[in-house]
Amino acid sequence: MAVLALEEFLGAVPAGLPLAGLDLGTKTIGLALSDRSWRFATPRPVLRRKKFTPDAAALKKALDDEQVVGIVIGLPLNMDGSEGPRAQATRAFMRNYSALDARPAMFWDERLSTVAVERAMIEADVSRARRAERIDSAAAAFILQGALDRLAAMPR
Repeated sequence: MAVLALEEFLGAVPAGLPLAGLDLGTKTIGLALSDRSWRFATPRPVLRRKKFTPDAAALKKALDDEQVVGIVIGLPLNMDGSEGPRAQATRAFMRNYSALDARPAMFWDERLSTVAVERAMIEADVSRARRAERIDSAAAAFILQGALDRLAAMPR
């Protein structure tokens, strides 16, 4: 399935099963899952990136194992709202991935998500090594939580 707008996404995903949040990096894919009521996002272990085919297979398996019904992908826009190379790479990944997985997906503006998560981790006195290990999944949870909050405010 193609990437949908917010309203279309809400109509395309059945309630009662989790959503996934993704933060696509160059070396890892940060992954987070919602609870079944779509109230809370929880980070999951990152997926190490290799090439598209094994990345897509690992992602699909992780989503299948958790019975995920929809995907929220962080779209790394520039501060002025324009799309740079990372946003284009994210769109290309999802264009290719959607040919392999019929789950509905939507993009979510992820500007400053990693910065916000890193600041929270620093305030919590998380070591630099631990931050590097967990930042992408924490950013995925931040992205997913923003989408969950917005979806909760919409009429179903």
